[in-house]
Amino acid sequence: MHDSQWLFPLSALDATPSNWPIEKELYDRARGIEFLFRLGSSLVLPTSAILTAATWFHRFYMRYSMEDHHRQDVAASCIFLATKTEECGRKLRDVARICQVKITGHDVLPESKEVEQCQASILLTEEVLLEAICFDYVVESPHSKLVDLFDAHDDDIRVQECAWSFAHDSFRTTLCLLYPPQIIAAACYVLAQRVVEGPNSFSLDARVSSSAPTASLPTPPSHKPPSPDASRFAIEHFSFDSAELACVSEALSILLEFYKAQDIETSHPHLSSVVAVAPPTTPPRPRMYAPFAQMNSGNANNPTDNGPGRTPNSSNGARTPANKGANDNSNEIAA
Repeated sequence: MHDSQWLFPLSALDATPSNWPIEKELYDRARGIEFLFRLGSSLVLPTSAILTAATWFHRFYMRYSMEDHHRQDVAASCIFLATKTEECGRKLRDVARICQVKITGHDVLPESKEVEQCQASILLTEEVLLEAICFDYVVESPHSKLVDLFDAHDDDIRVQECAWSFAHDSFRTTLCLLYPPQIIAAACYVLAQRVVEGPNSFSLDARVSSSAPTASLPTPPSHKPPSPDASRFAIEHFSFDSAELACVSEALSILLEFYKAQDIETSHPHLSSVVAVAPPTTPPRPRMYAPFAQMNSGNANNPTDNGPGRTPNSSNGARTPANKGANDNSNEIAA
């Protein structure tokens, strides 16, 4: 499971080069990925290029510190490199201009000094990025595995859309550093099934256990529990062994912990059905996420980065793509 140089044990997150509490680092990684997603979307890049850039972003910070390399610089460099390796080229000036629009919140002239400085920063950071990723451009995302699942099973379209959104949100976490794509895809698919089928369906534990669930479930007279085969489709499709099933459970727990860190009541009520899902009863592990509202309050463990041209609240890493643009009251700055 961990034979690749890009797959790390969970404990490695406590030993990254960044000298910040893990809650702060994970929070800023999420903010950086949201900035990267918005930059890629404004440049009209294909999903594959954006996800490749997101993966490089996380890999970069396993070898370099967030204190030395600002997340917005790294995000922009990852996007620019991905436009070249994924054959969807964009001019450096265009990437730099859109980056400055995101940072400042207003339009910027292509010939401006800010754009020139941003171009130079992107190129300098790209040199470090290439070294950090060891010139390894090949990235496989969980989305490709989800497409395989969708092709193999005639799903409710709601399950597909929900799983796709969860897979996007998985990049706001560090799951791509911890598990291979099929583990993440299975976790997203299983969680999507559970959310769509509702609280009277099989639990996550039942869905990822080593054997099919057989216990009857208390359901309203008008509802029948889905068949065990359907609830375990993703698990059986990948033929996971017991160790891999444990990884799926752990990935589910991390994803749910990330969602529960969001401001559900005020900014993200659409996540209420997700956070209501009980996580799998995996072996206890240290909590990774502090509430994002707390991290954004500027407490002692949350050093700010209000440097020139920085907008610490440009993203909060909390929105799911399925709700993009709908009643968005977050702190993000749109292009």
